[in-house]
Parts: sequence; structure tokens; C-alpha cells
Amino acid sequence: MKKGRHPSLPWCSLTWSLALLASVAAAVAQTPPEEPVSAKIWIGRAQEFEEFLATAELDRVEDIPVGVTKPLRGYFAAGGLLESMSFKGIQPGRYNGFWESYRSEIASYELDKLLDLQMIPPTVEKRVEGSLGAAVMWVKPVKSFKEMGGPPTPPPIHMARWNKQMIRAKMFDCLIYNKDPNLGNWLVDPAWNLLLIDHTRSFTADKKMAHDLQRIDSELWQRMKALTEEQLTQALDKWLDKRMIRGLLARRDIMQAEIDKLVAAKGEAAVFVQ
Repeated sequence: MKKGRHPSLPWCSLTWSLALLASVAAAVAQTPPEEPVSAKIWIGRAQEFEEFLATAELDRVEDIPVGVTKPLRGYFAAGGLLESMSFKGIQPGRYNGFWESYRSEIASYELDKLLDLQMIPPTVEKRVEGSLGAAVMWVKPVKSFKEMGGPPTPPPIHMARWNKQMIRAKMFDCLIYNKDPNLGNWLVDPAWNLLLIDHTRSFTADKKMAHDLQRIDSELWQRMKALTEEQLTQALDKWLDKRMIRGLLARRDIMQAEIDKLVAAKGEAAVFVQ
């Protein structure tokens, strides 16, 4: 007997294949895209990271081949909260015409916390190889503006937040008078977070601006204006002397005068970013 034909079978197979493809496509469409990695893993856990930096023993210490202050990189034992840290043991003094101090690194971080800036990695005082200095959380994955060939341009979806971060970073540099805001000290992670490092030359009593401010983040500016000498002294007097703290407040007054000029010339809407 001849075998019967089943002309419907190929169509059944095709229908099943199409259904399978549609199911896979639907599953892919419903799978959320992976979030880009953020280097700001300390947010909400700052005290935990500070304590680890201050107390954890180092397995080894190596020279960092860049940086005029001869920083070191210290590695912790595997399995700890952090893989490594940078260490700056430069003692307060004048070097090559610049006032520098490891204490300014710690003061920058403490002021970052006061202002809720969230751009400077946890930084504490630590003794390494007999020297007191600033232990700074080693952030990763990041690239410096220098490695990226200059200030990067983010995708459109991140542009507004990125521009706001840039404005805030410049405002912070002006407040502390960071004399060294070079391309190697501004970092960006895959989530387009801006991170700031290297503040050893900051907090002198100079009444100068580190940047020409054209836009102002209104929220950060309100927090800056709310700072008092008493509050700053309580938070920073271990790291800064009274002259430095008053210099910071004097620069804030200069910032206010510059902002008033901008508003008078352009209007508030053109100056303040909400």
C-alpha cells in the first residue's frame, strides 16, 4: 500500500517555527536591558567604605606612574570590600610653587558629603609605610577625560544629567579653589557619572575662581549658601585651618557677586539650572 501524503505537515512545521520565533522575540523584548556599571558603589554605604579604608590591612603597595605628588596604590586582601586604594602622603607645604596637602583630599570629601555632591570617592586618613596620608577609594570602571581625548559627549539620553554634573563640578572647584582641575582628574564611568579626584592643591585662602561660571545648579547653590562658618569648622577643622575655612566663605561671596552679574545680564532662566 502506498504511503499517504500529508501536505499539511510542512505548514504545521512552519507555523510552529513562526510561533517559536514570535515567542523568543517577545521574551527578548520583555527582558530589560542591562544597566550600565556605576563606579559610585559607596552611595548609601559611605561609612562602611570609610571604615574599611581606615582599618583594613594592605597586602602590597606599588608606585603609581602618574602624578607629581608620587601617589601609591595599595591592594587589600582578596574578598574584601575593596580591591585597592590610592594613597597620597604629601605633607602640608609648598612644592614647586604650589601649596599642597593630603589633608585637602580629606577635606574635599567631607565637604562633598556636606553638600551631597556625591562625586568624590570616600577618603580617610591612614598610615601607610610609616607616613600619614589620604587613602582614597580606587574607583572602577572609569576613564579620565584625558584618556578619552578631552571632555566626552554622552548619548542624548544622558546629556541633560551630564551637563548638570559638569556645572556642579565647576561650582565645587570654584568654592574650594581647586588649582588643578586637569583632564586627568575628571573621571567618567559607563553610567555617565562624573567623578572627581586629586584635590591636594585646594583650600588655600586665595580669592579666585577656578572656572568661568556661566550656568548655576540652583539646588547645589542653595546648599552652598546655607553653609556657615560654625558648620564648616565642625566638619573640617581637623583638615583645614581657620584662614582656609574663611577663604572658602569669601570665595562663596565672590561666586554670589558673579552670579548676580550673570542674572542681571541674562535673566534667571538663562543662568539657573533646575
